[in-house]
Amino acid sequence: MKVVILCGGVSPEREVSLNSGAAVAKAMADFGYEAELCDITSISEFVKNWPGYKADGVFIALHGGWGEDGRIQAVLEAFGIPYTGSGPEACMLSMDKAAAKLLFANAGVPVPRGFIATRDDDKRKLAGEYIQNHGKIIVKPNGGGSTVGVTIVSEIAEYGAALELAWQSEAKALVEEFIDGEEVTVPVMETADGKALALPAIHIKPKSGFYDYKNKYTSGCTEYICPSDFSEEINSRLADAAVIAYRALGCRSYSRVDFRVTPEGALYALEVNTAPGMTATSLVPKSAKSSGFSFGEFLDEVVRFSFSIDREER
Repeated sequence: MKVVILCGGVSPEREVSLNSGAAVAKAMADFGYEAELCDITSISEFVKNWPGYKADGVFIALHGGWGEDGRIQAVLEAFGIPYTGSGPEACMLSMDKAAAKLLFANAGVPVPRGFIATRDDDKRKLAGEYIQNHGKIIVKPNGGGSTVGVTIVSEIAEYGAALELAWQSEAKALVEEFIDGEEVTVPVMETADGKALALPAIHIKPKSGFYDYKNKYTSGCTEYICPSDFSEEINSRLADAAVIAYRALGCRSYSRVDFRVTPEGALYALEVNTAPGMTATSLVPKSAKSSGFSFGEFLDEVVRFSFSIDREER
């Protein structure tokens, strides 16, 4: 089977995407696929050139922007090109963190309290109240990922600069109460019968600071414990909540759900990543390995299931 790996793109996460694409291409080639990398910067140009690839479908290793917000998925669907991962609607919702949180909460999964801030209405007074009540707030772009443009704010004097950083990525900043606790993520994948299965949770422990871009993508900066060292009861609740969040957005094939867990054991869903990183330090491959899948075996499961989805069904 020949698969084209789409990577690169034009979002702030371009470099991460290129690394993901290279890792996926190598693992798939080692597993027996004919894998061809495509550094895509134009959806229309790719579709125009698609017949020349003579491939069975594409693996989406794009992060952020039109590679993850549903636009490329919608175009691929329109042209009948099989692709990996979730469909346009789920991707669109996952990239709108505020909208995704509404759906998580509606499905019974706790989420941090928060609000949207724009240049027209920065909600400075409300941010001050949040800092007074919660000690800290976190400011981040409402879309995007890889912790680009994220700031933890403990004084209102820092709020303006945090907003400016978030607004460099997009016009809407998501401001949330900071949940004191531990970072944890749970990948979810679908089995051949369409059942959503939570893979082992990963406890993420940066050696300094919070889990920012540097700590995510610099080898040795973060300790990953997988399966996590939380209690069996907390791990069970994380698995259940991850599947509920996955289903709430209508995800397909695989995704990754990020949480915070408080010292008291309360958990809060932060977001769902429909095209999670696949680099040497990425989380989904670590969890898959803990479940007994090699990287190649996991990718093979994703490709075969994704390409079997009837995308016309809604």
